[in-house]
Amino acid sequence: MTFQNKRLVIIILIVLAFLLVPFIAMQFSGEVNWSLSDFVIAGLLLFGTGVLIDFVLRKTKKTNYKILAIIAIALIFLLIWVELAVGIFGTPFAGS
Repeated sequence: MTFQNKRLVIIILIVLAFLLVPFIAMQFSGEVNWSLSDFVIAGLLLFGTGVLIDFVLRKTKKTNYKILAIIAIALIFLLIWVELAVGIFGTPFAGS
């Protein structure tokens, strides 16, 4: 297994660990009610974010650029997540 494949496996394991949180919460509380599509979309968002951050870390040389790019990726991820969760901007993606 190459180093790049190991990084991909690590990203996948981290995404699965994050997805375990709502899955376990669903077993103990009626407050958390995710459907299969919620898990798929969250998994794709988390995986895409992880792959983009990995790409930036591998390809960008300057530390300042790495930090700025990762902050930008994180902000875009959070904006998409919030929009899908509560529809703060009122786009059709949030179901509003």
